[in-house]
Order: sequence, then structure tokens, then C-alpha cells
Amino acid sequence: MRIESSVTSISWIPSEAVEGLPKLPFSMGVAHYDAPPPDRIDDLEALHRADLFREANELRAWIDVEDGKIVDHGQSGSGRIGLTRLRVGPKEMAVAAVALPTLQDTEVGDGWVRFTQTAGGRTGMPAPRTVRGKPYFQINSAIAWTTLALTIHADGSVEHELTGASPFPRHWIYNHEAELVQKSGAIDFEKWYREAHEQNTPWGKEDSPAVVTAVETALERDLSLEIMGKDRKPHPRQLSEGELLVEQGEATEEERLVFLVLDGVLEVVIDGEVIGELGPGAIAGERAQLEGGTRTATLRARTKCKVVAVPGEELDSSALEQLAAGHRREES
Repeated sequence: MRIESSVTSISWIPSEAVEGLPKLPFSMGVAHYDAPPPDRIDDLEALHRADLFREANELRAWIDVEDGKIVDHGQSGSGRIGLTRLRVGPKEMAVAAVALPTLQDTEVGDGWVRFTQTAGGRTGMPAPRTVRGKPYFQINSAIAWTTLALTIHADGSVEHELTGASPFPRHWIYNHEAELVQKSGAIDFEKWYREAHEQNTPWGKEDSPAVVTAVETALERDLSLEIMGKDRKPHPRQLSEGELLVEQGEATEEERLVFLVLDGVLEVVIDGEVIGELGPGAIAGERAQLEGGTRTATLRARTKCKVVAVPGEELDSSALEQLAAGHRREES
């Protein structure tokens, strides 16, 4: 009996994710940020042809099982890399990216096989800059990548994992059914820009661990569109690692703010215990709006975070009620 499975990552650049001087081409409209990828991949190659992502890493693998034992296994799949499109006046220029060799490995255990695959590359545009560590200066642009792992068991169970990734851009993870199931939680453009050259990547000496969060709910996605809608221009707030956004028991008699996580990971802490984490796209703070203005949990930055806040009274109260009901269930 053959058991097949797959896991795929898509990498893309969210709005305002680029920092410092490299942001200038994006601000001028020469370079562009990306629209979020779909929640489901119906045709990865079609997305690639339409240039709807920067990179993709598709890992496919199988095992053959006879009498409960694995007798054979195999791995396929590869990386895909998009073009860099630049607009100068009325003209658009497409610059081919540079794909690095796909790295694959296999580990066989008692009743399971673990497959890993690293794929990535760099834009074809030069990016002269000083970097941390030898050679201290680079002309080529920084390297972006993901490392995926897929473990297939003889009993048919499967696990997938984002074991490593560049700290920029955003990476979304899709399961064998091509459904979005996880996201990389934090972007660190400066670290990537200064450190992601050959020796500091899987093609050199090391990988970078990835902070992964669950996907936000459809309700949170609707509320985030409302928060970031055309009628509002909320100013993002930056949080350092360990900084508190709100504290349990804190009274909010003035504006009862509801928060949208744009980047990073917030820990949800109740009575000193971490009970969960919130990643990009998550909504928090709605219960203070609905339950008298007192914060029911502490929100603490596990990583550097970027959040926006709006008065809860400006949002759909029925949607906030549904969201609060879900959060109460998670706490119980």
C-alpha cells in the first residue's frame, strides 16, 4: 500500500514589511508589496505563472507499506521562485530571480520516514550593503527560504513542520489538502537584510528557526478588513520582546481598544500562566469592550510585534460577541 502526502509553503511580502532605505522603491511605487495568497491552493503552477508569490516550496513524498512495515519510500517536489517586477513610469521591467539548489534529506525510523526539503533563492537585483560577519559587504541581495519537514508513518498518520525559514518575508504553510494551516509569526527585515547571505543559510552553515502560529479564523479576517478599511488609517504600534500591550485587571474607562496583530506573536497570560499565543491576523481585546472595560488577560510580546488598535465601539458588536465566545471556550 502506498501512502502519499505533501506540504507546501508560499512566501510573500506583506504591506509595510520593508524597512529603512530599501523601503524607498516600495514607497515610490517602483517595487510593490504582495496581496495575501489564497487560503487554498487550487493550482500552484497557475499562481506561479501569474507571479502571485515570491517563492514556493512544495515537498511531496510517499512510503510503501507491506504487512505494517515500510518497504520503500521516495521524495519529489521542488522550489519555485517568482520574478521581481519594477515599474518605472509607464513601463514595467521583469528581473529574473536566482533560485538556489533544492536541498533534500530523508531519515528512516521504526515505522516512519521523515523527509525534509529546503528551497529558496534571491532576487536578481543587486543590493549593495554592509552585512554582519564575513565578508562584511555583499552585492547580491539577501536569500529567502523555507525548510519543510514531512513525516509519514506506516499507520497512515502524517505530520508536517516548518523547521526553518528566513526571517523575511512572510511564509504561509499549506497541508496535503492544499489548505492554509499555519503562518510564520514574525518578520525581521533588518536581520534578514544584514545576515541572510550564503554562510548564514542552509546552503552555508546554518538554518534559522521559525516562529509558527495558527491561522486566524474567518471571523477575525472579516474584522481585520473592517479595522484596516478605507475609512481608517490606524497607526501601527511597535512592541519590543517582553513588552506588555495590556495587563490583566487593567481598567479601560476611556477608549476600549480592540487590537489587530499585524506582525509578531503575543502571549495570552491569565493569572501568570501562558494559555495561548496570537499571531498575524488575530484580534484581541474585545472582551474589555463587551464586559465593562476591564482587561481579562495580559497580552505580552513573545517576539517583536506590530499591532494596530481601534475603539471597540466602532466595530460590529455581534462579530465581537462571537469572537469573545470563542476566546472564552479556549480559556476553559
